[in-house]
Amino acid sequence: MNRPPKSKALARLRKALDAIPDLKRQHHRNPPGFEKWRRDTEIAIANTFGEKSRHVGDFRRISFSRANFLHHVPDSTEQDAYVEGLESASSVLESMIDEVEEYWEDDDRKPATPRSQSTPSETDKIFIIHGRDDGTKETVARFIETLDLKPVILHEQSNRGRTIIEKFEKHAEVGFAIALLTPDDRGALQGHEKDLKPRARQNVIFEFGYFMGRLGRQRVCALTKGEVEPPSDWAGVVYIPLDGPGAWKMGLVKELKAVGFEVDANRAL
Repeated sequence: MNRPPKSKALARLRKALDAIPDLKRQHHRNPPGFEKWRRDTEIAIANTFGEKSRHVGDFRRISFSRANFLHHVPDSTEQDAYVEGLESASSVLESMIDEVEEYWEDDDRKPATPRSQSTPSETDKIFIIHGRDDGTKETVARFIETLDLKPVILHEQSNRGRTIIEKFEKHAEVGFAIALLTPDDRGALQGHEKDLKPRARQNVIFEFGYFMGRLGRQRVCALTKGEVEPPSDWAGVVYIPLDGPGAWKMGLVKELKAVGFEVDANRAL
């Protein structure tokens, strides 16, 4: 069943609870309005928590009489049972009200909206993930500009008192990301320390993974330089060698066009 709004659920339960003091002042023998209250309350609980919920069962188990077909029960005992039943109903309803107030979301609370992914129709910004190779960074950034797109280089953006992570998140609203895997570091597996291999810096790998999660791997590619070791177990990611003649430009244009960017391939020539 669809859960009712919090305010409506509380109104239903409080209406049933507020009627109990008047019912308690009545005699147990055919009290005016009791059966109607009992039925209305059961329906209200069922429509609030569900027909098969434990809440309905808790209310149905409340006894308002000790009479049976085999034994005569004094009138005073019956009156006590009637009042005790109403007191039990009061406790059960108060518990249900507490549950709704504590655990149900407020009516005016809007559901969290997932952060939308940038698309080419929304932005012409391309984030460039780079290490210490400033020459490669500038070459790629200037080529992006020739495609009438806007390269985003983190250190060129103003800080405005933000931490590095805050600054990074602020400028991550882009339509594509390019990771420059340049051989800035060297590393090896434990036990193979003599077999050092050129690797990209750790921040490059971190940001590379971040954008794959944020944009999807179709909107991320890596430009590799030299014999740099690529990250392991990253299947489905496009790696384009930064060759001397510039064939990487055509490869990059191809990836941009594949996700909807309108760029002129002739500018890669």
